[in-house]
Amino acid sequence: MHAHHGHSHFRAGNTQRMVIALAVNVAMLAAAVAGWLLFDSVALLADAGHVLSDIGAIVLGIAAAWAAGRPARGRRTFGLRRAEIFAAFANGVVLIAVAVWVFAEAIGRLSDAPDVDGAGIAAVGAFGLVGNAVATLVLARGDREDLNLEGVLRHSAADALGSFGALAAGLVIVFGGPREADAVAALLIGCLIVLGSWRLIRDPFDVLLESAPRGVDVNEVGAAMARVEGVREVHDLHIWTVTSGFPALAAHLRTDPHADQDAIRAEVEAVLRERFGITHTTLQAMPERLLAIEDRRRAADEQE
Repeated sequence: MHAHHGHSHFRAGNTQRMVIALAVNVAMLAAAVAGWLLFDSVALLADAGHVLSDIGAIVLGIAAAWAAGRPARGRRTFGLRRAEIFAAFANGVVLIAVAVWVFAEAIGRLSDAPDVDGAGIAAVGAFGLVGNAVATLVLARGDREDLNLEGVLRHSAADALGSFGALAAGLVIVFGGPREADAVAALLIGCLIVLGSWRLIRDPFDVLLESAPRGVDVNEVGAAMARVEGVREVHDLHIWTVTSGFPALAAHLRTDPHADQDAIRAEVEAVLRERFGITHTTLQAMPERLLAIEDRRRAADEQE
């Protein structure tokens, strides 16, 4: 029996929030690039690179959300719902690439720090901090189970911290601190980028490997199913995630031959739905006597 409950992956509210964040990031990119060119700041260069990756992440996220909402057709029986998982994974990889670039630029300047305009760096950093804070707050009010949105949010949050680092470096230089503060701030921004990318690579990787969802104990699920009256044994149990917020389960049930098979399946589905939040299930219930016949037939086939 196949129980399929509708799951909307085209989260319109999340997409609208990403559009707002996109507009804010375009404005911040213009400011960061101008500041980098005018004040020769590697911290602003790092910030500009991160903002550029944000813009790419948001555009990718919006496109993935649109693709995820397209109806299933032909061989793609789940539609394009996993597009958002690929988008989140790509965002994480881009963040790592940006961090490597920032580290290379900043380390080169630690040994030969150029003269930079501290006041200009601080002004651009303050502008970026305000803009990123606004974008992060807008995104944080969306559906946080959406890995696609989460990817864009983590870009934005890390960028807010990056802008704060640029602001702090500018103020240090303004008040007579070492010029290397600019490169140190860039290195810190790079570390924040790496930290922000970890979940974006880990969680989509688990989905692509069809691992059980985080927080779901497969043994506990199997034991709960086996405790349903009429179920003798649960085997071939598989739990995976189609896309964020969409867990699925498939299993074979060895059942009491005298029990109502449909009632057993309905009870197992209720347990999965109410205790574990799993609503997309494929359950094959087979009475023990039929399984015994099937086992004997399989053994005979193997001997031949």
